Amino acid sequence: MKLSIRAGGKNFEFVDLKDLLAKANEEKSGDLLAGISAKTELERVAAKELLSQVTLQQLRDEPVMPYERDEVTRIVDDNLDKEQFEKIKSWTVAELREFLLSQDEEVLTVRKIGKALTGEMAAAVTKLMSSMDLVLAASKLRVVAKAKTTLGLKGRLAIRLQPNHPSDSLDGIMASIYEGLSYGVGDAVIGINPAYDTPDTVARLLEATNALIEELSLPTQNCILSHLTTQLKAIERGAPAGLIFQSIAGCEKGNKAFGIDNDMLKEGTALGAKLARVAGGQYMYFETGQGSELSSHTHEGADQLTLEARCYALARQFNPFLVNDVVGFIGPEYLKDGRQMIRAGLEDHFMGKLLGVPMGIDACYTNHMNADQNDLENLSMLLILSGVNYFMGVPMGDDVMLSYQSTSFHDGASLRALMNLRPAPEFESWLEERDLMKDGKLTEKAGNPNLIMSMRMANAR
Repeated sequence: MKLSIRAGGKNFEFVDLKDLLAKANEEKSGDLLAGISAKTELERVAAKELLSQVTLQQLRDEPVMPYERDEVTRIVDDNLDKEQFEKIKSWTVAELREFLLSQDEEVLTVRKIGKALTGEMAAAVTKLMSSMDLVLAASKLRVVAKAKTTLGLKGRLAIRLQPNHPSDSLDGIMASIYEGLSYGVGDAVIGINPAYDTPDTVARLLEATNALIEELSLPTQNCILSHLTTQLKAIERGAPAGLIFQSIAGCEKGNKAFGIDNDMLKEGTALGAKLARVAGGQYMYFETGQGSELSSHTHEGADQLTLEARCYALARQFNPFLVNDVVGFIGPEYLKDGRQMIRAGLEDHFMGKLLGVPMGIDACYTNHMNADQNDLENLSMLLILSGVNYFMGVPMGDDVMLSYQSTSFHDGASLRALMNLRPAPEFESWLEERDLMKDGKLTEKAGNPNLIMSMRMANAR
């Protein structure tokens, strides 16, 4: 059904809701590449105005991927909080926005609303928000997750220790881990992207990181970010995993391009329940990023923001401990510069929290993108104000295996100091017992990797 509106003395017509959602998106190079973005700012404003009048029922009735042929649409719709949705189905997107930004609404009520929203609804309201709106709305929402550490608590900021190595050298990986721990990094997870996606490599890295965790009595979890099938083979052979990882997309074809489907995700979740070495019932780790569906030619004319929101709606079905938007990693074809990267990071963080998943953001960029360290730091500070659960911790902020720029160990320490934030409580206690932190501040002993290595050697004797 065609939709039309008159704005600025011109008539604008949109083929359907999918087209309207795409035209209402903030400028993204991915949408431009796909040929679905607004051609002028006036058309973008007109699309936003028309989208504001669309009801939540309309968005449910007309998802960007049809229910009959898309597994993600079916999973999200079938598991929607139907009772809550009945209360809000007649709301317009504009009314949802006003509700989320109201200072009078209780957080508990907002959380209930989130369970009744699809990805399309979360994306639609996001398109009507300014950057400050996104920060304000996200700051009101907290999604607490529990494994060996507790993430998402007020006044806390966790960091993933990411000690990647281009040849999966254990010596190189351990050197990075020792340094990261000395700066108070690692309470989210010790997560390694392996250079070689084989069960033997995954098992070797899981065994090495698990031995370190046990010998240091470290309150954290390990994870090797290989393909789910590779992890399952290693874990079934006895490899000691904390979290189970997979990249996901916002549509069935996109997930098939990743080599996964719903049954496989269920299998991973079931294995995690049986064998993952964490407590609290949350052991899944998902990564996403705007543009992943377009990069695999599976977007079918849907815009990258809406498909990203659908990722979070899918992820919440598996009760994850970590969800991470690798915001600038895919490249300038999808987010061309620092401005688009910052906007996307704020959008994705808000949508994930609104839909009920524990969000972290990899504030990052690739070296061929028109972005720099200042853009990365600006996004990081805005996300702190938004109440983000965790960031990445990469040696010197330069991932030598994945070849991109991210937040460093020093950045994590600086962000905590800037906003008076502390690590996860279990991890803070561990740091205090080893005189690396006192009253939430790093001590003079912090930043010395030799201290961590010496502690481990002493415990191993």
